[in-house]
Amino acid sequence: MRAVVQRTLRSSVTVDDQTIAIIDQGLTVLLGVGHGDTEEDAGYLAEKIVNLRIFSDAGGKMNLSLLDISGELLIVSQFTLFGDCRKGRRPSFDAAAPPQVAQQLYEKFMERCASLGAKVACGKFQSEMVVALDNHGPVTILLDSKKNF
Repeated sequence: MRAVVQRTLRSSVTVDDQTIAIIDQGLTVLLGVGHGDTEEDAGYLAEKIVNLRIFSDAGGKMNLSLLDISGELLIVSQFTLFGDCRKGRRPSFDAAAPPQVAQQLYEKFMERCASLGAKVACGKFQSEMVVALDNHGPVTILLDSKKNF
């Protein structure tokens, strides 16, 4: 699994001109599921993300986690994180998991985040979404459950 994690002041997801999710200060996570990913990958990334110390403490040092600040989490599925652009000009998405598998692991990821104490909001799986966010910092972290980067 891959995630783009952004520290945000607020973010939202709109589908068909309807806002379906809004969060205040916290993390906006774009989540991609690849072939071979498992519930263990979902659990690993969930624990890593909710405990990432990327919020500032009283001294201005990145030392606090989402849980420490009682922040919110917006999770948006994004299969394009597995896009391969090394050949040609059109990305190949062969490395992305099939929708049925991806949706199941996306939901497991959200369940695990909630079980760890995060307040979770989400996009709509397999929908065209408009994601709006105010990236704070900016702070953007790339994570991969297979530790490829």
